[in-house]
Amino acid sequence: MSMKRSLAALILVLAAGTLHAQDLAKVCHATSSYDLTVQSDRMVFDRDTPAPTRVVLSPGMLQTDGRSVPLSYEDQDRLDLFQRDLRALMPRVKAIAQQGVGVTLQLVRDESGSLNLDADTQAELNRRLAAHSAELRQRIADSQSTHDWHGDAADRYANEIVSDIAPLFISALGQQAVSAAMSGDLQQAAALRDRASNLAGSFQPRLQRRLQVLRPEIQALCPDIQRLSALQAGIRASNGRQLNLVLIGQ
Repeated sequence: MSMKRSLAALILVLAAGTLHAQDLAKVCHATSSYDLTVQSDRMVFDRDTPAPTRVVLSPGMLQTDGRSVPLSYEDQDRLDLFQRDLRALMPRVKAIAQQGVGVTLQLVRDESGSLNLDADTQAELNRRLAAHSAELRQRIADSQSTHDWHGDAADRYANEIVSDIAPLFISALGQQAVSAAMSGDLQQAAALRDRASNLAGSFQPRLQRRLQVLRPEIQALCPDIQRLSALQAGIRASNGRQLNLVLIGQ
């Protein structure tokens, strides 16, 4: 587990193909070493190391590594505000991730429009895109834990989508290359084959450029994330260490 996981992951941001897991770290300079699971009556933060490895927050209560931590009234109020503000922030972050799904799918549609796909291939592409869009949006909406979006898991899910869609493009370009070769246009045939082989590798950089449109939305989160950091600053775990659930500028 990365000790500098982006806060984008901490508050349930989708990392693959929409809002990249490092975006909040880059834009807001906000990080966390914890995963977060949100339940109706509490929030659970966990990590492999160092201690505390498990922090549980509920109204008026702090528990670290199974031990209750005595809190002053002021610290209780601050942690209650921390929980309230974090819960309020989560739908906004998910909304940005949902926008990212739209940006990603629009890029795929734009790519398909430049490839002269036949009607059957275009129809199959649209069907697969719709299915992946619905599944991905539902996963974002339902997720209550950053364990759902670890880097490797998110990358694996993105690769599954690419593996499902890319063959349609590659097959269509391959057929066009064969047709060009049979008509004697060997230069066009070679260009089409090269385009097919480079298609998947060149998609990610173009997607990252497109996703820059989300940057203002991410920047709008920064003051609220800084407030989260301030609310939990100085509060200590049962072992005497500061909680540092959210770090700014680390």
